[in-house]
Amino acid sequence: MRDGFTGSRTLVLPQMVLAMAKNEQLCKQLYVTDMGYYPHAHYHRRERLVPIEQYVFIYCVDGCGYFWVELDDGVRHEYKVAANQYFILPSGCRHCYWADKSDPWTIYWIHFAGEHASAYAGEESCPLTVRPENDSRISDRHRLFEEIYDTLMRGFSKKNLIYSSVVLQHYLVSLMFVESYRGAVAHTEGTEVVGAAMHFMRENIDKRLKLAELANYTGLSVSHFSSVFRHSTGHAPLEYFNMIKIQEACRLLDYSSMRINQICHKVGIDDSYYFSRLFSKVVGMSPTEYRSREEENKNEDTTGV
Repeated sequence: MRDGFTGSRTLVLPQMVLAMAKNEQLCKQLYVTDMGYYPHAHYHRRERLVPIEQYVFIYCVDGCGYFWVELDDGVRHEYKVAANQYFILPSGCRHCYWADKSDPWTIYWIHFAGEHASAYAGEESCPLTVRPENDSRISDRHRLFEEIYDTLMRGFSKKNLIYSSVVLQHYLVSLMFVESYRGAVAHTEGTEVVGAAMHFMRENIDKRLKLAELANYTGLSVSHFSSVFRHSTGHAPLEYFNMIKIQEACRLLDYSSMRINQICHKVGIDDSYYFSRLFSKVVGMSPTEYRSREEENKNEDTTGV
């Protein structure tokens, strides 16, 4: 099953476009063939007994799943994949991957190919972990994924193919060299309790965090953490978390072509009606009204140039 999950997105590059990428100097080393995002992907399963030429990258951000792959040794290697883990299946190998029945995964996925694809895939086929920490920059990496997706959604021009190829290199390298990626941005939040909690919220904006999880991350009791956070920000922790979610939703409404039901899943809210009510409470208008107003403003700016 490729699609059909609420809030899911899928992008498949046509064969004519792939032929163009293979012959373009700045694309042929590494390029996307398919990509997508599946939130809470119940009953998701894909088995390929006839190998494909592409490498398959899957990044699990919530829930869990499983996969098996038959490598050159002819043995079927099977693994469980948890939240904050990713894996890359090599090309030319039989494989299968599927979501857990009771706790289905939410995944970002990319099929990629190219002359240097094997170098970017690495040698490990087992799940690798990206631990959320103060300097993990997980949300920055998710934005890179969105940048690739949005660029290709705007069309398959030569410049879009080149740009998406370069960003894909950055995206995969950020996982290959995690410490370098984390160290590339200076620390601005330090290790203070509120800064750490805000960081944890941003890194898990697509999840439904509980107050106890936030407190546990900072090492404080729930009551002490709530008191410290409210004193510093003027808001209860979960109220502030919802404000961050709506802030991200506004960014996606402004700069992406995602539908509203897709955006609510991207910020960790399954109920679109609740999302709309929360958005209206924070912003003062519905998501539909917000997007319409922004589009009107853009049109006015264009005609005034």
